Amino acid sequence: MTLLTDEIRALVGRTKVYTAPEPMGAAAGRYFGLAIGDHNPLYSDPEYARAQGLADVTAPPTLICETNQYANLPIGPDGDGGHNWGIEIPGTRKVRGGNRYVFHRRILPSDIVTATWEITDVAGKTNRAGAEMLIITSRATYTRQDGATLAENEETVIFVSLEAGA
Repeated sequence: MTLLTDEIRALVGRTKVYTAPEPMGAAAGRYFGLAIGDHNPLYSDPEYARAQGLADVTAPPTLICETNQYANLPIGPDGDGGHNWGIEIPGTRKVRGGNRYVFHRRILPSDIVTATWEITDVAGKTNRAGAEMLIITSRATYTRQDGATLAENEETVIFVSLEAGA
């Protein structure tokens, strides 16, 4: 069995775009900061934020990468409400390979976010145990309503065969 099929190779270039139905709002940043235990007053105190040179409160940088916070996506069978390519490969387990973030500017309550995801690479490898792996790399670019880039997120998802040497 080979996990890197022509059908999988054809996924490179596939895109998905999610645009928030409303501005982010001040509460989103405040609540996300509380949820992750980050009590920075930039997320809750407009006067403090303005004293730091910002136009308004902002949000923790990684909020932008949590599309389930603003994109109104349905909850999947695994409970995930974020971006998902819908790729299922029988006989494998799916693991997150990691993320690499680049943040360009802070998000403001008035920002309407669009997340544009693209599959940028697929590769096949074999792990030390002899199990075949399929590595799918995608990139999300997050922009606001004027087209300015807020952040980028390169994400790797790995499908590992359940049988060594399969």
